[in-house]
Amino acid sequence: MARGQQEKHLISRRQIFGTVWGISLAALLGQFGSALFEYLKPRIPAGGFGSKVTAGLAKEFKPNTVSYVQSGRFYISCLPDGGLLALWQRCTHLGCAVPWRKDKKLFICPCHGSVFTPKGEVVSGPAPRPLDLFPIQIIGGEVIVDTSQPIRRDKFDISQVTRV
Repeated sequence: MARGQQEKHLISRRQIFGTVWGISLAALLGQFGSALFEYLKPRIPAGGFGSKVTAGLAKEFKPNTVSYVQSGRFYISCLPDGGLLALWQRCTHLGCAVPWRKDKKLFICPCHGSVFTPKGEVVSGPAPRPLDLFPIQIIGGEVIVDTSQPIRRDKFDISQVTRV
């Protein structure tokens, strides 16, 4: 073999270092991308808002009462017939947290004065529609509310009530 042909098959030191550098850079960028993805991924604590929240035992909710569940940011409204609604505390006007006024038996928004019934219906505005709901399941006597799926509604309907 001629000397020129042998040199074509050899890999130079520069090519080896270039290849190692490129692989190292790709690994570094992969690690950075993975870390960035983990940082930006939403963290939903088990049993907290955005997941399924245990509100308590169904028998604990007495008719004509409203109970706040802080970990889920919702109210359990127990209607006169014992049916349950999980009402999101968020006002449908501009999203303010709406407290339950036990003395008036109404939800009254502190931001713009919207008033809601224990069923979440609008008594006076500016809220354009009732409070949103969360789906409820009764499992083993416990009230489980799925806060990852708010239900937007335009009016109260008896089919929205969960029976115990």
